[in-house]
Amino acid sequence: MTDAATPGAKPLIRPPALNVEREGGANKLELFFDLAYVLVVMELAKDFYGDLTWHGFLVLAGLFVTIWFSWVGFTLYANRFDTDDVVFRVAKLAATAAIAGCAASASDAIGKYAVPFAACFLIGRILLLLLYVRAWRHIPDARSTVRVYLLSTSLSAALWAVSLGVPGDGRYWLWGAAVLVDAVGPVLATIASDPLPLHIEHLPERFGLLIILVLGEALGGAVRGIHDASWASPSLAVGTTGLVLACSMWWIYFDVASTRSADRLEAAAEEDPGAGDTGTSEGSASDERHTLFVYGHLPLALGTVLVGVSLEDFTVHQDLIGGWILAVGMSMFLAGIALIVAGTARSWRSVWPWPLVFIPVVIGLTLLPFPNALSLIVAFTAVLLVLAVHGTIASRQNNTVLSGAQ
Repeated sequence: MTDAATPGAKPLIRPPALNVEREGGANKLELFFDLAYVLVVMELAKDFYGDLTWHGFLVLAGLFVTIWFSWVGFTLYANRFDTDDVVFRVAKLAATAAIAGCAASASDAIGKYAVPFAACFLIGRILLLLLYVRAWRHIPDARSTVRVYLLSTSLSAALWAVSLGVPGDGRYWLWGAAVLVDAVGPVLATIASDPLPLHIEHLPERFGLLIILVLGEALGGAVRGIHDASWASPSLAVGTTGLVLACSMWWIYFDVASTRSADRLEAAAEEDPGAGDTGTSEGSASDERHTLFVYGHLPLALGTVLVGVSLEDFTVHQDLIGGWILAVGMSMFLAGIALIVAGTARSWRSVWPWPLVFIPVVIGLTLLPFPNALSLIVAFTAVLLVLAVHGTIASRQNNTVLSGAQ
């Protein structure tokens, strides 16, 4: 955003408009915004590491899903309406502060910090609601879809507000209902009579950048484990293998799943009669692809966090107790990959045998009598390396076939 006195500069305050002429992907404000969410994830992972039980897992999963749909709400708005003026910047920075408040209270969000967590989260919902009110006012053609977001965000905010005065477990039931509303809202907006176009170039990059940050948590789990174990030889071996495992996850997502899905989203946009040179699409099958692309990243991201926690536990304690966490995490990661690839291809055949056949393999590994943590980590890492190699080769062959057909 440049100064208004500069020739050709845009006004500092201007009404939102559809991003059909936006160039490029994510901007620096969005990256800064993501850091607040990563802080929440770090706190949730730290809390789960101190309570490696099914109760701890359910707390982590519930709060992660809560914060995930908050991020999705702002991301989908920015994908369509980010005009980078002063009003939007102030709102986005205020939301960043609100989510930072959630991070500061995440360690005991279902205990003594429940009210601060809910209050900070509510501020984020209100800010998003006001942004949609602004879009409603200035973009009449968008109102059929914006109306859905106004209703869902208003209901979600109301539930969070009521929860502030409700003690005990009733508060968390209200949170759950609010999260369900946030989850359903984008789906209802997708099937609206006149859905708004999404910026195809921005969408995959936006989710990819968040996954990079979440993968940092998996990488950090191995690094923290080596540090906390004072570089003991057994821990160093486990941690180093864990680093290879995290790198394999990066390879599988970015070199295969992300590339495939981005190409298919762009192809769907080009085939859609309502799409132009901007890479947008209006309705029909392409919107189904967008929905599955977005929602497939939820289990993928949560699974990545679980892998990071398990790597830290294995590296520090050298036991097999966290084996179920690693299995659940990797299974969720692979399920997310499958949803993204199959969703954008609109065919489950595209994920058989890769990667679906590896999910029962991952689960089955936890039933084998491994002698120590290192042997278990090596086995899981070997599975991911096979996945990465197989997926990369198949992806290259598929691209060659498509290029020849063109």
